[in-house]
Amino acid sequence: MNTTKTKKDDLNGRVEAALDNIRPYLIMDGGDVRVLEITKEKKLILEFMGNCGTCPMSTMTFKAGIEEAVKKSVPEISHIEVVNMPIV
Repeated sequence: MNTTKTKKDDLNGRVEAALDNIRPYLIMDGGDVRVLEITKEKKLILEFMGNCGTCPMSTMTFKAGIEEAVKKSVPEISHIEVVNMPIV
């Protein structure tokens, strides 16, 4: 068994589980978030989808919801970036 792949799958699963706690709120407002990549340096790269990609509140949603949930559940993630977060 490839333990590197298993560790990555476990990390992905834990990130997705953390995001699943936030998704109902995003979906309720017509949005969502998608994992694009987790780099070998443990940098999480996300993309906002739907209304989240254009919402001026996305920065607050990211800081108070997504970032907090992921860092609490997956502390080994070193940095989180959203590729299309609106600039306000």
